[in-house]
Amino acid sequence: QFLGSTEVEQPKGTEVVRDAVRKLKFARHIKKSEGQKTPKVELQISIYGVKILDPKTKEVQHNCQLHRISFCADDKTDKRIFTFICKDSESNKHLCYVFDSEKCAEEITLTIGQAFDLAYRKFLESGGKDVETRKQIAGLQKRIQELETENAELKNKVQDLENQLRITQVHASPAGSVTPKSPSTDIFDMVPFSPISPQSSTPTRNGTQLPPVPSRSTEIKRDLFGAEPFDPFSCGAGDFPPDIQSKLDEMQEGFKMGLTLEGTVFCLDPLDSRC
Repeated sequence: QFLGSTEVEQPKGTEVVRDAVRKLKFARHIKKSEGQKTPKVELQISIYGVKILDPKTKEVQHNCQLHRISFCADDKTDKRIFTFICKDSESNKHLCYVFDSEKCAEEITLTIGQAFDLAYRKFLESGGKDVETRKQIAGLQKRIQELETENAELKNKVQDLENQLRITQVHASPAGSVTPKSPSTDIFDMVPFSPISPQSSTPTRNGTQLPPVPSRSTEIKRDLFGAEPFDPFSCGAGDFPPDIQSKLDEMQEGFKMGLTLEGTVFCLDPLDSRC
């Protein structure tokens, strides 16, 4: 049974291990009172380290490399308990792993000690090359895991982009279709008047029909006294005296050039020189 692991301040020492065992035993009692069972694990001990696996799925829960294990001991007061201290590779903290075994706690401790002896002998035989090779292999394995994780994330992103592209193509208009161009309108949603293009009967966007342009009547309208309306620009040259006609011609020429008149008094009396 795996009681768990806890951080310790020192990489070795009997008192350090005893404090960790007391702490994890107390945590196990609390879990039992809450109805939780202590998980069972399987150990694989070799010259490369100690692996803690799930007994059913064989999944590696912890991989403690042998060169990181700094202390290993069994509890002399409780023959069921054995521990070892290992330095974590990521946080560089010292963790004490505590186990409860009914019959082989002392044997497991001795086996870990034998693994240390075999690893040291192999180190002397290879001149340290084997250790460097294992470090390189461990680094390459870690890099492979990082690349596999990154590859899986990139695949998910590509799949999301493909789904968005399909949705965009579905909502897009069919190829070859030409959308009729609607006439531009002003702020009142009316079609602007163009003096070049003739008036058409096409309704504007607000649904109303343009009113027909009233035709200019050739009939001469008269006021309520029966007199014809005065229009200086439509009168003939012989309708006024020569001086009045010259004034009107000048006024008409001035209006064409953009002349504006403000507050000027006009008089049609030919005898007044101010006109």
